[in-house]
Amino acid sequence: MQTIAHQHSRVRVSVIEATGAVIQHSTGKNVDDVLSHLAQRLFDDSPQVRKAVTVVVGDWLLHLRDRYSFFHKLIPLLLTNITDEIPEIRLLAADLWKQVGAQWEKENEEDLKDKMDFLLTPPPFYPSGVERPGLGCRELVVRNLGKLVPAIAHDVTDWLVPTRVRTSELLTVLLLHAEDHSTQHLQPLLATLYQACTDSERDVVTSCLASAKLLGTFVPPDIFLKLLLDHVTAPSSSSHPWAPLMVLAAVLGGCPRPLLKPHLEQIANTLAKPDVCQEFQQVVYLEQLLASVDALLRQSESDCGSVSLQLLQVLVTVQSLSTEPHLSEKAVQSVHLLCKVQGLDSMTELYRRHMGQLLDWLSASVDAWSSYSPQRLQLHVIVTQSGPVIGEFVSQLMPLLHSCLQPNRDTEMRMSVFTMLAKLLLDAANTLDSQGHFRDESERFLRDVLLPNLVWQAGRTSAAVRASALSCLLALLHGGAITPGQLLCMEEKLLPLVLSALDEDSQMSRLFACRSLSVIIKLIGTALHPEALNKIYPELLKRLDDSSEEVRGVSLQALGLWMSGLTKEYNPEFYSAHLQLLFQQLLLHLDDPDSSVQGDVLEVLKKCSSVHPALLKKEVEAVRDKQRSPAHCDQLLQHISSLQIDHPE
Repeated sequence: MQTIAHQHSRVRVSVIEATGAVIQHSTGKNVDDVLSHLAQRLFDDSPQVRKAVTVVVGDWLLHLRDRYSFFHKLIPLLLTNITDEIPEIRLLAADLWKQVGAQWEKENEEDLKDKMDFLLTPPPFYPSGVERPGLGCRELVVRNLGKLVPAIAHDVTDWLVPTRVRTSELLTVLLLHAEDHSTQHLQPLLATLYQACTDSERDVVTSCLASAKLLGTFVPPDIFLKLLLDHVTAPSSSSHPWAPLMVLAAVLGGCPRPLLKPHLEQIANTLAKPDVCQEFQQVVYLEQLLASVDALLRQSESDCGSVSLQLLQVLVTVQSLSTEPHLSEKAVQSVHLLCKVQGLDSMTELYRRHMGQLLDWLSASVDAWSSYSPQRLQLHVIVTQSGPVIGEFVSQLMPLLHSCLQPNRDTEMRMSVFTMLAKLLLDAANTLDSQGHFRDESERFLRDVLLPNLVWQAGRTSAAVRASALSCLLALLHGGAITPGQLLCMEEKLLPLVLSALDEDSQMSRLFACRSLSVIIKLIGTALHPEALNKIYPELLKRLDDSSEEVRGVSLQALGLWMSGLTKEYNPEFYSAHLQLLFQQLLLHLDDPDSSVQGDVLEVLKKCSSVHPALLKKEVEAVRDKQRSPAHCDQLLQHISSLQIDHPE
């Protein structure tokens, strides 16, 4: 046996052949002494050596005097070479194995007589394109499986990669022979598969999944689901919690559709459990969760209509927890597949079917949401992916938003939801207001949700929340989901908060506030009381000295809109003191070092000239000689004169 590892392959072949002859013509007591050495030669680099092992083991199985005592030790050696990379060895091993099976069947004909007819009939859902092993071969494996499974479980975790690869391939061959008899060994088989599918070697995982698929084909679903679903809900390995899901996906892929149908609800309910679909955020876990859903959809097709809601909940959750774009794309493809198997043309139809239930699902836990809750991310996926459908369920959505956006709720969560709403409101006609229902709720939304979040509170986090609320307000105003009449009703509460936001430390907040003010003036400026107007312009004038050029530009535009919106209600003589202050401040900025700012200010002042030309002319003449260049003042005076010629008093 020391020579069996000789450096020359011819010597190794001769040693194996000699060993075969010696054992064959002895009492057989030394079989155990040589088996481990022969097993090692199954991994020999030389095909001739592996072929010699195949011939010797096959010969022993056929002719060894006490072969029945060694079946459980010899069968794995021969079956391992049925998956050898060399076709000649594979065919030789398969041929010898058929001979062994046929001989055993003949020798035990009396024993098999009663079940011969039953055993010769293939199972109803036998894998297509696979040749069924003979009766004797199957019976040999079945009778020795109890001894083989523990050995497989041991070797599949061996430190040598070739051992793990060949062992996992052997398991697939054994399960093909065992058929439904693997049921009684299901517990250790599943444990072995959980271990094998976490292997770093891809070939091991591939064989493991092929074995799991065979279990799905041969083991009744009620039996494998009883064990598997418990393991999915409470995985035994904290480092590989996805292993049971991976095996489940493969098992489902092998289970025949008619047998799977009665268990769809049980499977889908398990996958949709928070403990299963929301507990882990590892990419590999989410991939296997997705694989399980896909396996159900591909195996059961239209039958999945009965569990469409649960599967959609899982797919929404995968998208919400995924940090990898490719995984989110896969989940979206699965949503499309869910539509396809039900005969739905688009995701819109799918969401229309389930939106009420989805919002109820989220509302059940809304009082406990925080920045760490997956539900806020699920909400984001649902409302953005459903498109115009969400506009049909505004009455159900609003209480949920009202609850999660109260000022006492988690700040990061509120910021996230406000940002989401801002995107939707910018395209309100195709999202929240697709049916015109949001417009009915917009005044209440502004009063009960947005305004409370604009109230000043100390701290950077509170400032960030106000910024996100301001972005949402701006989107609401821009998107047209609120009418001027509704805005006018809220003017007394809204304007003070927006004006105070002009003094925020955050440049973004000041910019949002300026832009919001511009839209408010554009929408209801002509309907505002002069006193309300007189509270606006001083705050805008302050922003002309802002550190941000963008804020300065927007505040100038707002002042131009303010001027253009003045009506006869605004008596220039009565409010001349206000106009004088406004003119004086604008003329200061007409002398700005930036020529583009000078041009913008000039345009605003030209609008002012139609309000109180005499007062403006007086103020311009007073500062003309004090400015760097009198050119803009002269242009303005010329413009005032042309107005007076066109419209003499």
